[in-house]
Amino acid sequence: MKFSLSWLKAYLDTDASVEQIAATCNAIGLEVEGIEDPAAKLAGFRVARVLTADRHPDADKLQVLTVDAGDGVPLQVVCGAPNARAGLVGVLGLPGAVVPANGMALKKAAVRGVESNGMMCSTRELELGDDHAGIIELPADAPVGTPFADYHGADPVFDLSITPNRPDCMGVYGIARDLAAAGLGTLKPIVAPPVAGDGPCPVTVRTEDPEGCPAFFGRVIRGVRNGPSPQWLQDRLASAGQRPISALVDLTNYLMLGFGRPAHAYDLAKLSGPVLARRARDGETCLALNGKEYVLDAGMTVIADDAGVHDIAGIMGGEHSGCTEATTDVLLEIAYFDPERIAATGRKLNLTSDARARFERGVDPAFLDTGLELLTALIVETCGGVPSEAVRAGSPPAAPRQVAYDPSLAETLGGVAIAPEEQRRILAALGFTTAADGTVTAPGWRPDIDGAPDIVEEVVRIHGLDAVASVPLPRADGVAAPTASPAQKLERRIRRAAAARGLNEAVTWSFLPAAHAEAFADGNGGLWALTNPISEDMKVMRPSLLPGLLSAAQRNVARGASGLRLFEIGRRYLRGAGGRSDERLALGIVLAGERTPRGWSTGKAQPFDAFDAKAEALALLADAGAPVENLQVMGEAGAQFHPGQSGTLRLGPKTVLARFGMIHPATLKAFDIDVPVAAIELFLDAIPGKRGAAAFARVAYAPPALQAITRDFAFLVPLALPAADVVRAVRGSDKANIVAVRVFDDFRGQGVPEGHKSLAIEVTLQPSERSYDDAAIKDITARITAAAGKLGASLRG
Repeated sequence: MKFSLSWLKAYLDTDASVEQIAATCNAIGLEVEGIEDPAAKLAGFRVARVLTADRHPDADKLQVLTVDAGDGVPLQVVCGAPNARAGLVGVLGLPGAVVPANGMALKKAAVRGVESNGMMCSTRELELGDDHAGIIELPADAPVGTPFADYHGADPVFDLSITPNRPDCMGVYGIARDLAAAGLGTLKPIVAPPVAGDGPCPVTVRTEDPEGCPAFFGRVIRGVRNGPSPQWLQDRLASAGQRPISALVDLTNYLMLGFGRPAHAYDLAKLSGPVLARRARDGETCLALNGKEYVLDAGMTVIADDAGVHDIAGIMGGEHSGCTEATTDVLLEIAYFDPERIAATGRKLNLTSDARARFERGVDPAFLDTGLELLTALIVETCGGVPSEAVRAGSPPAAPRQVAYDPSLAETLGGVAIAPEEQRRILAALGFTTAADGTVTAPGWRPDIDGAPDIVEEVVRIHGLDAVASVPLPRADGVAAPTASPAQKLERRIRRAAAARGLNEAVTWSFLPAAHAEAFADGNGGLWALTNPISEDMKVMRPSLLPGLLSAAQRNVARGASGLRLFEIGRRYLRGAGGRSDERLALGIVLAGERTPRGWSTGKAQPFDAFDAKAEALALLADAGAPVENLQVMGEAGAQFHPGQSGTLRLGPKTVLARFGMIHPATLKAFDIDVPVAAIELFLDAIPGKRGAAAFARVAYAPPALQAITRDFAFLVPLALPAADVVRAVRGSDKANIVAVRVFDDFRGQGVPEGHKSLAIEVTLQPSERSYDDAAIKDITARITAAAGKLGASLRG
């Protein structure tokens, strides 16, 4: 919400400085996002008089001026404006000044061989309007040499962030009311004397949608002259970021920005028959003022006549019934629309406007007559014309909202003791009324008031939030109980483990381009697509963490990174049973490019491979507490992975804890990546929780009393048999004695039958009560050989 200081002072009698106003706004909950000082933009520009104007010797469209800037030393300035002439008083930009419109710093320079000591400026160049046909012409008595900012009366502009629960501050008058309540001045009353009408309104106005439009007020004004707005009005609208259009349009915008009351003016000549508020018919269309055509449905309220729809009620008017310079007769509309209906219509049509922002938050239903009288008086004063009597269809909701309030709540809920008399003063200044029994009645412009806590908030913020003392919460004696959930603890543990392994954490968007999300959908019941995304590149909720990491890898590789180790912990968003949202915690890892750079001892650079991905997956699953010794390596990692260089880690045939491997070349091409990429995705939600005593504490570690021994085995196994299956079988053959099993050689060549490979396995045996004798070792060896033999393995001779 933007407004100028002079606009605020039109409603608030105050001598407060800009700094005091800004500080008070922040203190009462109206956050100041910025303050623009136009005087700073106009520094270096002076009121100047053209003394002479001669043709440029080398350019037909340029003139060489001598200009008096007020210091007694005429300056030579080259100018191309057609209206430049001797005697003209305008605005001179001196060397060092910066042109607001384009940021160009002025300097002494030669223009077609003639020295120029500045620039005579147009309205557009100083961002004071759109006129660029010539330079600014000031009155002949304008004081030459005066800084133009002082002469023009540059007005500071405030930019406030208004929260959705404060529709009353969507108008400058509401902000002035809050500041007056905070003691920063006196609020000026709204003066809106009734405007006498000349006969009844010639247009029938009615509402056929009492739910969507309970009240529709209007009147006709004949004989208006719709030209440019007066300068004071243009200046106020410009301070609010609005472009002046014409007097009739600007005055309706002025009412909306000044008092938070949207209104609309129709060109009466473009209307046919009665004007009514009704439900739209399915398939009806409306060409709005933004030039776009919208298809409507029966859930929307419109303003229409016999010819069709003229207005998407409460949101935007129609282009074909808008006012132009040729307009002489107008129908004014001031109505009350249901906030929920306006919000729903705006979402369906993906259409936003200043009017919608106010109606969907709730405007004052009691301001219809006052608003109509104010707008009528402004139009008659500015554009002339003869108004008719007002016509009123329906009535706005008028039931006051009453709240039982106990002044002691300010201390119990707000944390500060405020005298009841002061509380009543604050509430009265904000427009509330307080009965003798303590019942507080909220004004119509405060639809956000719902209960006693809201009253406390109003009292405390005006009294001063700085007056609320900082009080620590009570704390029980002893060590505080842990507050993190098991999932949060797991997330922290995995994040530290991944960082300790040399991975760099990335934080990517939860939204993806549709093509990237579809590439990783994997038939998870469909994707969650946003109906109103920030952009097309952020349209779909991510079904996997890998697309975001691949995009990050692509950006880094494109900028010269040779090797990347990225990880991210976050949620995947899937469609569960019945279309419900299903969020699952996961860890994604991308290993892209070079694992080790080229070097004298290592030779060529080595890329990451599927075994690197598998090692990371197993190590992090172990840190997460997964039973990695019981995991099986299986296929079906997904179409995004290379089928011969990927796999899944499963606990049983169905529970997938992770997938890993090299990304498929087609997937890399879709992400515009031209280096090998290994990826891992750990499904942390699938890791089984610990049960029983293990869920609360680890078993105390007791170092073994006897030394462990190792035994090596060389098995001939079928070529297709995974080494992990052999390791698992050997480990399970004697759990009481075998504590570790690992493969240390995989040989295929001379001496090994075709279709087989030789796996060398080291088995670590840990005696518990006594050392092993030959018989015990022989017995364990037999069990190991038998377990491997069930998989088709045999000892090498």
